[in-house]
Amino acid sequence: MANALELTVGERTVRLSNPDRVYFPERGFTKLDLARYYIAVGDGIVRALKDRPTTLERYPEGVGGESFFQKRAPKHLPDWIPTGRISFPSGRHADEICPNEAAAVVWAANLGCLTFHPWPVRRSDTEHPDELRIDLDPQPGTGYADAVRAAGELRPLLDELGLVGWPKTSGGRGLHVFVPIVPEWTFPQVRRAAIAIARELERRAPERITTAWWKEERGERIFVDYNQTARDRTIASAYSVRPRPLAPVSAPLRWDEVPEAMPEDFDLASMPARFATVGDVHAAMGERPCRLDAALELADRDEREHGLGDLPYPPDHPKAEGEPPRVQPSRAKGSGRVRRGGSSG
Repeated sequence: MANALELTVGERTVRLSNPDRVYFPERGFTKLDLARYYIAVGDGIVRALKDRPTTLERYPEGVGGESFFQKRAPKHLPDWIPTGRISFPSGRHADEICPNEAAAVVWAANLGCLTFHPWPVRRSDTEHPDELRIDLDPQPGTGYADAVRAAGELRPLLDELGLVGWPKTSGGRGLHVFVPIVPEWTFPQVRRAAIAIARELERRAPERITTAWWKEERGERIFVDYNQTARDRTIASAYSVRPRPLAPVSAPLRWDEVPEAMPEDFDLASMPARFATVGDVHAAMGERPCRLDAALELADRDEREHGLGDLPYPPDHPKAEGEPPRVQPSRAKGSGRVRRGGSSG
């Protein structure tokens, strides 16, 4: 095993230690293969990460070894890689890496970072998201085809609300749809808009789509995970390699590709050829940010006409005003407690 080599990435030279270390034993992909992949899709992943505080999902020994999420910038960060200061729900702060060039992505890959989890904000304003992210998450008994069908129902709803969605595979069984927005609203407001969109989608296809936070209520439906818009919740970036045996990647798609594309079509080996042929199909994503006025009016109408308020936050978040009790329905029934607000799914 070679001890190290140097890669030229743009105008930088990045040192890669143990380039022959196997990261994906089933496919034989090495750390060097990972680095070369990120060089090949450099323009695309930098577009997805630029100026965004980013959590690194690291597998220093490869997918079969131990892993961890690194929120704070690693030690010995080169001075040419900027950081952004974000605040967690607890009120604590951290400086996270902002990969603004392909060399920064490769530098992180050298640390065993497979997947990049950017915040939906820019480092110049970390309190106002510029993306609303919709996660279509298949539940047991459903699969990718069901997520595709849900995405097909989501698109016209977004059109009605004056929103433009940009779909991508999750790298697993689900689909993500990102909506670029004007950075004018806070995290709670963006989450409120996401809940309203999810509820309307659920109303239109209740047998296939759910907003139920508790797994026991979801059934065999696609869960619209509205809490991916909560502070400190992130989604794998476009072009990120996912830590699964076959090295799939989160692939940006055009809407006309969604019905036919399959997650297994896109991996560490195949994506560079696609990128060389079609480029970054989401390159124009940030050019026309959308407004959330119509989605927030939908949220107001839900509350005013249907009594639908907030939904539960993740368990590590402080209790929010107006949030329903964080008690599983089966336990609430047993204790005689009554849930307030939210959707029955």
